[in-house]
Amino acid sequence: MQRVQTDILVSGGGIAGLTAACVFASAGVDVICVDPAAPITEPANPKADLRSTAFLQPAQRTLEQAGIWSHLAPFAAPLQIMRLADAGGEAGVIRKLADFDASEISDLPFGWNLPNWLLRRELLNRVDELDNLDFRAGVASLRMTPRLHENLVTLDDGSQIAARLVIGADGRNSAIREMLNIGVKTWRYGQKALVFCVTHPRPHNNISTEIHRSGGPFTLVPLPDSDGTHNSAIVWMETGPNAVALMAMDDAEFHAALNLRACDVLGPLQVKGDKKIWPIIAQKADHLTGPRSALIAEAAHVVPPIGAQGLNMSLADIQCLRDLMETTRGDPGAPSLLQTYARKRFADIGARVLGVDLLNRAAIAEAENLRDLRLKGLETLYEMTALRRAAMKAGLGAQ
Repeated sequence: MQRVQTDILVSGGGIAGLTAACVFASAGVDVICVDPAAPITEPANPKADLRSTAFLQPAQRTLEQAGIWSHLAPFAAPLQIMRLADAGGEAGVIRKLADFDASEISDLPFGWNLPNWLLRRELLNRVDELDNLDFRAGVASLRMTPRLHENLVTLDDGSQIAARLVIGADGRNSAIREMLNIGVKTWRYGQKALVFCVTHPRPHNNISTEIHRSGGPFTLVPLPDSDGTHNSAIVWMETGPNAVALMAMDDAEFHAALNLRACDVLGPLQVKGDKKIWPIIAQKADHLTGPRSALIAEAAHVVPPIGAQGLNMSLADIQCLRDLMETTRGDPGAPSLLQTYARKRFADIGARVLGVDLLNRAAIAEAENLRDLRLKGLETLYEMTALRRAAMKAGLGAQ
């Protein structure tokens, strides 16, 4: 059996896994990254990931360390204002608007929004630039044997990797997590999210708008203008049956439902490209580490798409490991590093999973009295300056 030595094996080649691989390889360590699927980098591909990701301020540092921020910045739409809108009364009518402006707490926007297919393209371009990074698409991790100074990971192509640190970045159904016998707690909401892009006649003015009525938030996230057209990404969370019914509508029916739900915040919306539907869950691993192993991203935590927390939590995992590696004299899988990583990240992950869970349950509310209570909470949060600013800073997090 062919065996290859490396400093770090990243199992999982999604956005988080490729970012981790580029961050660590850019720091000078040898990295192998494996993923069972071939990456898709063209939006026209039927299997393309048409979602977008809002990177909050702290993520910029991680993307710079990965060596891709300068390539992403020209395509990024700044998120200057996070606008919360309550539409819990009549359908299509907003009762309350609350603008949370980044200028209150920073000279930078809250973050920047980018399409996922573009992120994958630029990450793969960076992979090609790094001689110490070996990306193997179409290859999965099968078995892992822990040793004192390394882990032996057998791949499904028959090869074996001896790595001083194995990073599980292989998603919510993580094989690495299972190999480590780490349990997971899962919350289910009976929700699904419709994800697609739209054009609209009015500019978004770098405002991300989250509209609450029932079933879950309806969020319009700015994308860069193209060919004189204003663009936004939509994340429309609904109960499972309603989401499936929406996907089954013909174009005319869907556009009517879409524009009613959007409350005319940007004028008539027109769908651009395909729609995707995703199940909504929350999930948290019982532990973040094992022998010379660490879980990151959705292998460690999953949250509903509220407040741009998901991938930003993943980048915080990566940044924490990257910072700690500078303290271990060149051993990326040192037990002291993993203990500190688990201690630093577990509490923050728990707090954010709980916070997003509570926000989502409030957004689902159907009963009129619960929707009125949600409205009162929004008014209180917005009108108290200290509370508003504290909420904005907490949402950004830190790496």
